[in-house]
This record gives sequence, C-alpha cells and structure tokens, in this order.
Amino acid sequence: MTTTSPLPRRSILRALTGAAALGGAASVSVSGSAAFAAEPQTEPPTETETYTLTIRHLGRDGRVPTHYRTSVTGISGPGAGRSEQPHDASGTTSVRLPGGRYLLESSLWTDRVVDGTDWIVQPRLDLDRDTTVTVDARTAAPVHVTPPDGPAAFLNSGMFIEVTHGGATRMASIVKATPTLRTAHLGPEAEAGSVKQWYDSYWTTRTGGYALGRTFSGTRALTGLTHHFTAGELAALELRAVARPDTGGAGAGSAGIDLAPALGPAAGPSVGASWALPAPGTATLFVTPLRGAWDVVYTAPAAPGVRPNRYFVDGITVRAGTTTTHTFDGPVFGPALTGRAGVERDGDTLTADLPLLADGDGHVPTAPSFDTAWAGLHRDGALLHARSGGLDRVTFTVPPGPAPYRLAATVARRSATGATTRVSVSWTFRSATTTGPVPVPVSVVRFSPGLGPAGTAAAGRPMRVPVTVQGAAAGGRVRSLTVSMSADGGRSWTVLPVHEGAVTVPNPAAGTAVSLRAELTDTDGNTLDQTLVDAYRTG
Repeated sequence: MTTTSPLPRRSILRALTGAAALGGAASVSVSGSAAFAAEPQTEPPTETETYTLTIRHLGRDGRVPTHYRTSVTGISGPGAGRSEQPHDASGTTSVRLPGGRYLLESSLWTDRVVDGTDWIVQPRLDLDRDTTVTVDARTAAPVHVTPPDGPAAFLNSGMFIEVTHGGATRMASIVKATPTLRTAHLGPEAEAGSVKQWYDSYWTTRTGGYALGRTFSGTRALTGLTHHFTAGELAALELRAVARPDTGGAGAGSAGIDLAPALGPAAGPSVGASWALPAPGTATLFVTPLRGAWDVVYTAPAAPGVRPNRYFVDGITVRAGTTTTHTFDGPVFGPALTGRAGVERDGDTLTADLPLLADGDGHVPTAPSFDTAWAGLHRDGALLHARSGGLDRVTFTVPPGPAPYRLAATVARRSATGATTRVSVSWTFRSATTTGPVPVPVSVVRFSPGLGPAGTAAAGRPMRVPVTVQGAAAGGRVRSLTVSMSADGGRSWTVLPVHEGAVTVPNPAAGTAVSLRAELTDTDGNTLDQTLVDAYRTG
C-alpha cells in the first residue's frame, strides 16, 4: 500500500524502462491520499466538532494480525485533505478527527509471503459521532485474474480505488509482486458512480507476455475478483527491434543485447511492466481492450556514458483479435511531422520542433545520436541565424514583415548497420508577422521499405517503397514530387517514377547502402529538398 501523490503516466514508464531486467518487471504506484497535491495538514479549529474513530484489526484467524497498515483520509467536510495512519501493536487503535466523509483502507499480512495481503477498503466513512470500525481479514476474497497461457509467470499487479464526494476525489492503491491478493469492501455503499476501481496484472512468457486490465464503477469496493481471460478477449501488441542497436555513433552494436519495452494503460491510475527484448527480435504482448488505449516506451541501448535513447508511443488503440505492430529503432531514419506542425511563427519568433532522426515507423527518439548537426535560417537569401545542433525545440527571432525564408539542417553520424549516415533537409517558404501561433508551411517525405529483421533489404531485387508526404503538402497539396536513389553515397542519382504512392527501387548488390532523395513543391510554391544518405542497406 502506498500513500504517495499520483505520478504523471510518462514518469511511470520512465521508471519502468530504467529498471528493466531480463525476466523481471518494475512497478510504480500512481495512487495517493489525494488526487493532486496533498493539502497542508493543520489542527482543526477549536470550534470544529471532533469524534473518536476506533479501528479494530483482525487477521484471518480472528486474532490480532501479524502486520497491518491503515490509512484514513478526509474526502469532504472539515477533515478534507487530512490523512492519518493510526497504529497500535494491540490491533486496536483510535484517532480523533473532525466530522466529515473519509476513505479508509487497510492492508494486513503475515511474515509468510505465500499468505499474501488482505486489502480492505471502506470508501464511505461518515464520521458524525464516535465510531468503531472493524477491519476483518476473514471478509476478504481472492483476486484471481489469469491469462490464457497456463505457463505464463506473474510479474506484478496493482489495484487502485478512487472515491469522489462533495466535488473532491481521493485515491488509494496496493501494488503486489506476488499473485496473492485478497480484497474486501467495508461499510455502507457510497453514492452511485462515486467509486471507481482499476486492476492491472502483468505476466511474462517465453515470447512476450500479458497485460490484463479491468475497470469498475459503482457504489462499493471490490470483494475479490475472478476472471480467466480467453484469447478471444485480447489484442496483440507486436513490438519489434529490427535494426542492430545504435551505440552513440561508434558503429554497430552487437546483436542479442536486451532492450526494454515498457507497457502501461493510457488512462486511469496504473502500474506498468517492462520486458526484455533482444535486438533484432520481437516481443508479443497481449492486452485487454476493455482497459482502453495503451502506452509503450522502447529503450535502446547506448554506448557507455551516453544517455539512453527512448521512443514514446502514447494512446495505442487496440481491438480484440487484432495485432498492432510497432517497429523501433530501424530504417529509414529521417524527418517526421506526425502530430506536430514542425515550424510555427508567433509574432516575429519562429519556433522549430522538427525531429530529423525519427525511426522507420516515425517514432521520435528522446536522445538521437549523431556526430555533427547544423541548422541555419536564411531571409531574403542572407543567413540570419546559424546553430550547431538539430531542429528540436529551436527558436529564431526574425525581423517584422513578410519575406521569403530558407530553413536548412543537416545531421550526420558514423555508419551503423541500418542507420542513416546523413540527413540533409532544406525548406523554402514565405512568412510574415502574425498575431499568434501560426503553422509555417513545411513538409517532409517518409519512405517505408519492407525490410528484414536486421533492417536490410534483399539484394539484387526490385523493391516497392511506399512514399508518404507529411505536413503542409499532405492531403493532395503536392504540385510536384521527384524521388531519386543513389547507390554510391549520393555522388550520382537516378530518378525513380512515383506511381500510386510508391517508387520501385532496383536494390543493388549485398552490402550496399541505398540513399534516397525527395524534391517537393506544394501548391503554394513552398519547397522541400530532402536527402537521406545510407537510408537502408542490402543484405
């Protein structure tokens, strides 16, 4: 049981990816005695009526429990925001509190791990007189939620409860590393819909694992929970590590390094779990669609002393019986505009947030590795700003009034199998002073070749490569688009006809790097010149 304030969901998964280990899992509770920051605890004014709350604790044998931990948290009334954890070795404890609505939750356990924990919750405790409450472990029933795969091994679980009254919300939770949890409701029913509860459990298998979640809403806390999930109730998330890991620009990493995908629900309080994934390799995680969308964090290994590179994928919607695939850290690396404008002007400030090394699926890395990076902004043909670095959250101050601009950037890194050696991009557009944030019309081109597990293409065979336009020119706003390929590092180029959203690349001999170039003009005359040297390799 924990009584910390809720953590942001991204913090949960960051903690998980940082603690991943082969065959194990990490968990973080996001529950707390308050929905947000706890209110300062102060003694009630002398004129406020107070009452004695006496709590008796009984173990499964009807005697004083070996161990217990109880929390009483004010929801509404004079005691709102106040939290107490009364304890006495006799098993009976008392606390003096102002009148009002409280949430009581208690964990009872023994020194034997196999006995597990009894978690008893009273979501409605109206304190308007001296009151005695008995927390009795004998009223609890087992939580028995299992996956279809019998040999699957339990990793961790978390149960969370949220109680609302008088416009205030309070939460409590219990996180378990063993599948030995029993729960019980205590006290009268609360108002309809005022009690929400979540349960998540995680399991591991030889090829991946399970994330089994349930949600509940009503008037009572759960007394036990039994559900044996069938395969038909679940959706599959296939997580692939295709390319060999990048090692901070120091060349190709070694295959078989364990990477860390972490998984958790996108909505509601939760724990998450992390699994080991070799590169190249695939992990298939089966999840419950009724829990809603899911968040994934993929962490790739890095060279010693280099900050790990992570990819966040938030809000993956799933449907029972279907498979959703995400491929991480593989070619073709390049600029991406999924879910972002890329460049905005606010008054006379241009702000760029345009990743240049998104992976082949468009996932944006938190710490892209490169050896050199440069960006420059030209106005009326003259260099206005230059910087050493890419275009992630960069701000340029520009003169007022309309003018033609050219924004250019280059990122380079030493060759690693499956990684782009150099990305060079140049955009031209017209821009004028604005009265608020306005997107600047920039576009990028994404290439999506079908590559093998090592991030390579079959040598000596023609291959259809889908071409996708993102940004201002998307949605039929392309005036012209020319795509070219090079098999000699960009010294010479061959134009490839674009037909039905794709080009056909005549893949060269094995071990050759294929470079790709796109030159685009949109219907308003804005242009893009994008070159990806060593976009992918043949094998």
